[in-house]
Amino acid sequence: MYRVISYFIDLQDGEHPYNVGDAFPREGHSVSEERIAELSSSRNKRKKPLIEKVEVAPVQPEKAEKAPEAEPVKEEPKKAKVAAVQKEAKSDRSRASGNAQSKSRKKK
Repeated sequence: MYRVISYFIDLQDGEHPYNVGDAFPREGHSVSEERIAELSSSRNKRKKPLIEKVEVAPVQPEKAEKAPEAEPVKEEPKKAKVAAVQKEAKSDRSRASGNAQSKSRKKK
């Protein structure tokens, strides 16, 4: 499998655009080894490698022993979340108004 490392438009695939990180070739399309060699080297119109080979690790069968599952995160009740956000906003407003008052005192 190959991965795109530089955006390009494949002129041999109906001008299909390939974005960085896309798999090459796209699903349902096959290319020759010559084309892969061209795109993975600087011997193309862009004069730089556009794709790179990605090693795919073979899938290992699952072992009998599984890792313990993480416990689900307990969420706060909705009312508690809303109250916490309102309290934080109120303290931010009071700090902001306190700063504004101290600035006006300095100007006098």
